[in-house]
Amino acid sequence: MKLTVYLSGEIHTDWRDEIARGIAEKDLQVTLTSPNTDHASSDDCGDEILGTEATPFWKDHKAAKINALRTRKLISDADIVVVRFGDKYKQWNAAFDAGYAAALGKSLIVQHDPALTHPLKEVDAAAMAVCETPQQIVEILSYISRN
Repeated sequence: MKLTVYLSGEIHTDWRDEIARGIAEKDLQVTLTSPNTDHASSDDCGDEILGTEATPFWKDHKAAKINALRTRKLISDADIVVVRFGDKYKQWNAAFDAGYAAALGKSLIVQHDPALTHPLKEVDAAAMAVCETPQQIVEILSYISRN
C-alpha cells in the first residue's frame, strides 16, 4: 500500500529523520512531506519574496500566509497526518495543523511525551493513535501497510 504522510510539528529534533530511517529499513511505500523546517527561511519568506516589512506583525503575517499555501496543499494531499509536540516550545502551529487535518477528515497520529497528555487532551481525542516515540509511528505505518 502506498501512503503519503505529512509530518507536522516541532523542528528542533531529528524525529522526522528517525521516521524516514524506519520507513527505509522496513522498505515501506511511504512518501513523507512536511512544512518548511528551516526556521529562518520560514520566518523570512514573506520579506524575501514580497518585500521587507517595518513591523514584526506584518512580517509574520505575510510569512504565515505563504507557509499556509504549502501546509494546506500537503495536508490536503496526505493520507495520514502525523503531528509531534515537543516539550521545549509551545507548538501552536502544530495544534492548528492537527485541527485542520481533523476538519478535513484526515487520519491523524499524534506524538508527544506523556507529560503533555492533559494540555493536549482535545488534540489526542481527535487522533486515531497517540504515540510517544517516532518508532511507534513507524510501526503503525508498517502495520497498516501490510497486504
